[in-house]
Amino acid sequence: MPSLKTWQLIAGSAALGLALSVATVSAAGPWDSGQRKAERDRVASWGRTGGADHGAGPQPQAAPSAPGVLGAVGPGVPRGQAAAASGGLAAALGPLLADRALGTVRAASVVDTATGQVLYEAGARDAMTPASTVKIATGAAALAALGPEHRIRTTVAQGAAPGQIVLVGGGDPSLTARKKAPAGSGGSLVALAADTAQALKAAGTASVGLGYDDSLYTGPARHPIGVNPNLALVTALTADEGRPDESVSGPVDRSEDPSKDAARAFAALLAERGITVTGEPARAKAPQGAQPLASTPSTPLAGLVERMLTNSDNDIAEALARQTALASGQPASFEGAEKAVAARLASLGVDTAASRFADGSGLNRADKVSAGLLTGLLAEAADPQRPELRPVLTGLPVAGFTGTLRARNAGASPAAGLLRAKTGTLTGVNSLAGTVVDSSGRLLAFAFLTSNSPGPEGAEKALDKLAAAVAATS
Repeated sequence: MPSLKTWQLIAGSAALGLALSVATVSAAGPWDSGQRKAERDRVASWGRTGGADHGAGPQPQAAPSAPGVLGAVGPGVPRGQAAAASGGLAAALGPLLADRALGTVRAASVVDTATGQVLYEAGARDAMTPASTVKIATGAAALAALGPEHRIRTTVAQGAAPGQIVLVGGGDPSLTARKKAPAGSGGSLVALAADTAQALKAAGTASVGLGYDDSLYTGPARHPIGVNPNLALVTALTADEGRPDESVSGPVDRSEDPSKDAARAFAALLAERGITVTGEPARAKAPQGAQPLASTPSTPLAGLVERMLTNSDNDIAEALARQTALASGQPASFEGAEKAVAARLASLGVDTAASRFADGSGLNRADKVSAGLLTGLLAEAADPQRPELRPVLTGLPVAGFTGTLRARNAGASPAAGLLRAKTGTLTGVNSLAGTVVDSSGRLLAFAFLTSNSPGPEGAEKALDKLAAAVAATS
């Protein structure tokens, strides 16, 4: 039997913890730290699965896989029972979808991930602006192109000029210059400086000129929406997402030249380690085929996808879209990423007709996807035959516990702890797409897309009611 990667084994095991039989769930007792006590006892020896980038605090285990759900309720759901469930969802969701708070255009899709059966749909094939729910597509495309264990490297190479070294950006969105790395961080300029200084000293070099190479990405670095505190310039060399403060997520004014700022930070770190850097760092091209003096790897791609989804991180999203382009032989630009993401999703077998992936983050209103495409991708991520896509599920915020859903569907909501979903918000656009374990133990994928809403607060509450209804209706 072929060996599986460690993360697959852990994810497959812990996924069973949430999908228990109806009898077991009923007897499990109250919630304790985000999961039922019976589930906690059962999975205690299995350890954690994906979701390492959800942040501190209590959280449930990863979303269950289709086999775990079916194993709990028996070999499949009888046709009559499935039809009844579909009718129940229609009765529950129809009136909620008519809420004026959702705006004038709405689309919905609910799918049983184990069978692929469509349980409810309304305008499910209509292409709509998805806002940040497009990050589901970005993550799935990147994982399909590169695999969950891929790491992005930032390197230092000998420069073309005598006595010069070049800091070469590989596009790592987790790269940090902080001496105390943030939780879940990846590439470290501190570690890279230490290794570089050691290599230079071993060669008898104590003084260098420093160049920096961010040429891996092409096209405009500025997002089409212009200057925005939700996104830095998209460059192949950026430390701490160009943030000037200690924040790790959320809006903040960004550096006007993140590549040069990263190089300056690297020069200061080298100086602290006894290497004199002469002059200001300057843009330079690393010689083709130059052997690196040192390198630092990013967080594995699985962790980057999780962090992107949990925190709705636009910088990671745009980086992953470009990495997908590079892996697909396309230019690492907005246009190249658009073509690459569409092609990778089509290769997964989902219907991409009328879709457009103008960016990776969802900030661009030119993005267009359907509710059916989103539930199709979520179902693919739940497929045990596609374990490489599992981070698309484990990275989704958990209702009432983590990320952008920490305060939504919390407390006594039937969806609390059972629902994992990606939010999406632009002016007049609100969306929610994810998975939920319903009352009969099935793992369902859902997507709700709306536009022309009168305000975000009312729309979010209406979307949360729809998601809770999916969780409560069997």
